[in-house]
Amino acid sequence: MKSWSPSLLVSIFVATILTACGSAVPRTLQTVSISPATADARTFPRGEVQFAATAYYNKSPMQVAPISASWGACDQNHPTPDITVSPAGVAQCSASAQGTYLIWAFAPDGANMSCTPTAACAGGCSRMTGTALLTCP
Repeated sequence: MKSWSPSLLVSIFVATILTACGSAVPRTLQTVSISPATADARTFPRGEVQFAATAYYNKSPMQVAPISASWGACDQNHPTPDITVSPAGVAQCSASAQGTYLIWAFAPDGANMSCTPTAACAGGCSRMTGTALLTCP
């Protein structure tokens, strides 16, 4: 039986460790969610609804909240001026807004760095966009 030299065994061990570390799966954004999932502006002071976006990743820490996101609102799959959403996620209905609107939050990742309001309203910004519903009086 052939014996292995200690230096060869150490070299194989080091090469295995370096290969394993170099092929690690990077931490990537999997989904975004918004809370509350539904809100009625009539039940909030001055009709201002604070939404918060949470990111979910494939590696620890797997859940991060709140996250910085781009925000907007849609009416029937189109951007709308009837709702304003601040960079901090505070949504408010305009005086003419009536009905239920879609609120969206987009969080960039390495592959998807931006999302237009038109794309977000059409569902074209992939899993990096979370949505909620806002009802206006």
